[in-house]
This record gives sequence, C-alpha cells and structure tokens, in this order.
Amino acid sequence: MTGGSTYTVSLPKEWATDNDVSAGSIVEFHSEKDLLLLSPKDDVDRTEGTLDITGLEEDHDLTRAVMTMYVSGFDIITLEAQRITAAQRRVIRDATQGLVGLEVIEETGERVVLQDLLDSSELSVHNAITRMRLVSLTMLSDAVEALVENDDELADDVMERDDDVDRLWYMVSRVFRTVLRNPTAANDIGFPRETVFDYQSAARQLERIADHATKIARIAGEVGDVTDEEADALLGLKEGAIEVPKLAMDAVFEDDPDEATRMANEARAMVREVDDRSREVDNLIREQDDPQSAQLLGLVVDSLSRTADYGSNIAESALQKAAPRPS
Repeated sequence: MTGGSTYTVSLPKEWATDNDVSAGSIVEFHSEKDLLLLSPKDDVDRTEGTLDITGLEEDHDLTRAVMTMYVSGFDIITLEAQRITAAQRRVIRDATQGLVGLEVIEETGERVVLQDLLDSSELSVHNAITRMRLVSLTMLSDAVEALVENDDELADDVMERDDDVDRLWYMVSRVFRTVLRNPTAANDIGFPRETVFDYQSAARQLERIADHATKIARIAGEVGDVTDEEADALLGLKEGAIEVPKLAMDAVFEDDPDEATRMANEARAMVREVDDRSREVDNLIREQDDPQSAQLLGLVVDSLSRTADYGSNIAESALQKAAPRPS
C-alpha cells in the first residue's frame, strides 16, 4: 500500500519482457466482475495481416484462406502474389461479399487489400445468433415441405438462404476470437467473454442445422412424389426435431438460471423421443419398393435426427451458461 488508499502491484518480469513492457509503458486494466485483467496498451488501432496466395488456384482453397484471415480477427488483410490472376480476383470478391463488413479497398497486379469497415461495438452477437436461429430452423422446415410437396422452387430458395447463415456464423466466430484476444472488445459488444463463448458454441450447431436443411433441399430435387403416409411421417418427425434446438435456444437466452436449466433439460429429454420416432419413420420408408428413393429419404431422416442432436448440444451450452460460477 502506498499512501492511505492506493494499492501497488508489481508485474512479473518475464511477462513484462515478453510483452515489451518497460518503464514508461502504458498498460490497460479491464474489469470483469471479480477479475481485473491487465494487457499492454496497443498503439495500433487496426490489426493487419498479409498472406501469400501464390499457388492457391482452387476456388475452395482461396475462399477458405480469405475466411480464415477474417475469422482470425485481422482488420486489414493483404493478399499477395507475383501476379494475381483474374480468376483469383473473382474468387476474392465473391468471398468478400460473403463476409459481414469486409470490403476490397485496393487492387494492383500483385496484391488485393481487404478491410473490415465495422468495429466490434457495431456488431451484435445476440442479434446475429437470433437471426441464425430463425433462418436455420425455417430452412429446415421449408426443406421438408419442399420434399413432401415436390416444390423445386422452395428447395432452391432454401439452398440460397444457407449463405446468410454462413455469413452470420463467420461474423460470430470473428467476434469470439477477437474477444479472446482483446478484453476491451468484450466491453464494446456488451457481453462477458464466457457469454460470447456460449453464443459461439450455439451458433456452430445452428450452422450445422442449416447445412442439413440444404442437404434435404438437394434431396428434394432428386426424389419424386412421396406417399401421403411418408409425408405425414416426415412432417411429424420434422416438428419434433425442430422443437429441440428451438427450446434449447430459449434456454441459452434465458437470464434466470433456474428457468434456463429447466428448459435445457427438457430439450435434452426430447431427443430420445425424436430418436424413437426416427427409427419408426426409417422402418416405414424401407418398406417401399423403390430402393433408391428409400435410401434418399433415409438420409432425410438421418438429418432430422441429427438436428435434434445439435439441439441437445445447444442445451448443454445453456446448462453451462446457467451453472453457478466457482468463487
């Protein structure tokens, strides 16, 4: 103690050396409930990263590279090569359009510079995951409807919506990694880092549900008419499967720990009912004469069963969020 009301804390020399902290350096303190976090003051407002894309000719590889740099939290991304081809520029522009806030700000023959034009305070993780929940579960419902109604237009619409879910998923992942690295970001977005982790975990499951909705929509274009009995069975299974992640997400958003725990446990208990129903529907489908159609519809049943499993994973995140914190 120095004086009558001030406490002095010494910093470990090894930590200070590793982080370039010396006499005269400015450090920042961040308060998180009963924690006080210390970090060096970063004079750089925006983080920059450079990636050599020489040899990345496949669309998928180059798209993945752009997304990885974005999710990693770089504000300015420079993609370099001795010569960037027209095909690579097209892929870069397409990838950029699929990421929230990212824009091309410079192009030359040897490099393309991308910049995230949004800061953390402008990104709402809560709104993003709420939107992901609505779109992904609606996609799944519409995909099954397209299948039983043989509606190719609706199936195509479901597949197009998958891009919206992916865009939100990458944004949530970016914010999550930024919050891990920079405690100030947690203050900017208004949520503790643990809550952001719970949201990111739930968002991952919603992204998977959207992928299965897309899979069912593709199958809808390959399967012809289904019988009324099969249609009723699939629609019933769909309703039960969707209810699990729907209730689990309610538990994630619930502020009352006791109520959140109740809803999460109820969602997890529903999975067994969905599994039992899945086996019944699968047996019904296998009785039909067309083996190819039976195989495709079996994949639909599997996707609906997995949806319930993903809902159970979300419920687990809700239980962890509602659990008492160790003192």
